[in-house]
Amino acid sequence: MERNWEHSKVHKLNKGIPEIGLGPIDVVNIADAPLIKSVHVGAFWLDVSLTNQANYGFENTTVTKVQGLAKDPTSQTITISGRIPSLVHRADFSASSHIWLVKMNMTGEATSEFLNLMFTLKLKVILDFRNNKRYLRIYELTPSVEIDRWIIYLDGLFRENMDMTITLNRVINERWIEIWNEWEPKVLKIFAGVFLSMVKDIFDRISYDDLFLPDD
Repeated sequence: MERNWEHSKVHKLNKGIPEIGLGPIDVVNIADAPLIKSVHVGAFWLDVSLTNQANYGFENTTVTKVQGLAKDPTSQTITISGRIPSLVHRADFSASSHIWLVKMNMTGEATSEFLNLMFTLKLKVILDFRNNKRYLRIYELTPSVEIDRWIIYLDGLFRENMDMTITLNRVINERWIEIWNEWEPKVLKIFAGVFLSMVKDIFDRISYDDLFLPDD
């Protein structure tokens, strides 16, 4: 029998779910990662790397739908959907760019907030057998997200000229949709790693067989 929580009450994660091995998620650290890596040819290129990354707000996640928890979980894709009212991402950034004959190197702190983030995770799994029970191992996780607004602030872009930093941040936020459309694949890759870590911890600790009542 398949479990489908579509019409059940929503599930809030709050400070994690200790019963299933999900610890506190009010602060989620993320590995260092490149955000943009350009080919260094032509009149314009840009490289941006992120370090000391952390996300804040996962504890307010509401899971609204879970589908695909069939007796044989490998027979279909497992889908998890939910909503996060505000997800804040903080990181140190280092950037280098080349615009015509001008080369610039910049470092600073990046803060961004994703408002009303709606996510859907599609998982494909295989089975591991331990202690005569089945455990799920994820071999593919594909996230998709929708957001109402993305607010970005890059501190320290031009340390010698605060007015230019403020102006550039204003332009970025006025054109945030264009930037999101361009950066979305990279951002989703970061999200995928975060979501994968969370779900993997649960599947590693809880046997899939324990999700079902014994057959009569």
